[in-house]
Amino acid sequence: MNKEEQRKNSAAQSIRWHFPSIHPEGRKFFVIAVIISAIITYFSWLWMAWPLGVLCFCVAAFFRDPIRTVPEGDGLIVSPADGMVCLIADVPPPPELAGADGLGDAPLTRVSIFMSVFDVHINRAPVPGRIARIAYIPGAFVNADLDKASEKNERQHFMIETKEGINVGLTQIAGLIARRIVPLTKVEDYVERGERIGLIRFGSRLDVYLPAGVTPQVALGQRCLAGETILGQIGSQAKPLTGRRL
Repeated sequence: MNKEEQRKNSAAQSIRWHFPSIHPEGRKFFVIAVIISAIITYFSWLWMAWPLGVLCFCVAAFFRDPIRTVPEGDGLIVSPADGMVCLIADVPPPPELAGADGLGDAPLTRVSIFMSVFDVHINRAPVPGRIARIAYIPGAFVNADLDKASEKNERQHFMIETKEGINVGLTQIAGLIARRIVPLTKVEDYVERGERIGLIRFGSRLDVYLPAGVTPQVALGQRCLAGETILGQIGSQAKPLTGRRL
C-alpha cells in the first residue's frame, strides 16, 4: 500500500470513527423520515420541516453502529450492551437456559445493564463461541430498570458455548418504550467476542449470567461499552469491585 492509499484509508477510518454508520435495521426508518422531510420542505411547510429534521437526526443517532476495540485475552467476558450497570445479584438462571446441558440450576451472578434511549442499542457477544440456544418469550413492558423485568417483559435468551465447553447466558429484555427485539444471529452460528448479535429498539436491558466462580469486574452505576468493557474473566481469582460516584 503506497502513501496515497494509506492517507485515504486513514481518512476513511477517521470519518467512520467520528461519524458512526447507521445499522441496516434503522436505515429504512431514516430513509422514510428523510423522504417525508423532503416532501414537506418542497411544499414549503417549513414549520413542520424542522421537527422532522430533528426526528431524522434522532433516528440516525439511535441506530448508530460505532466501531469498537474488543479486548483480547483468555476467558474475558465483555459487556454485550452500552449502558449503566443497574443490578448485580446471584439468581437462578432462567428456565430456558437452565439444565445440565445449559447454565445448570444453581444461582449464578447476573449483571444487568440498562440501556436508555440515548445509548447505542447494538448488542454484542460477550464471549466467542457457538450459539447453543435462543429462546424468545413474549411478555409485558414494565420499566426495564426493575428486577421483575427479567421475568415479566418481552425477552430473548441466548446461550453461547465457548470452545472450552463453558456456557455463558444473556437475555435481551424489552423496556417501557422498546417493543421489538431484533436477532442478528441464529442457533449454531459461531460468533467472535464483541460480534454484533442483535438489537432492541428504544430503551431496554441486557442481563448477563456469569459462569460459576467468575467475579464481576464492574460496579453498580458504572457505565459500560458493548464489546469493550470487561465484565469478568473465566478462571480469574479477582475480587469483586465496588465504586463511588464523584
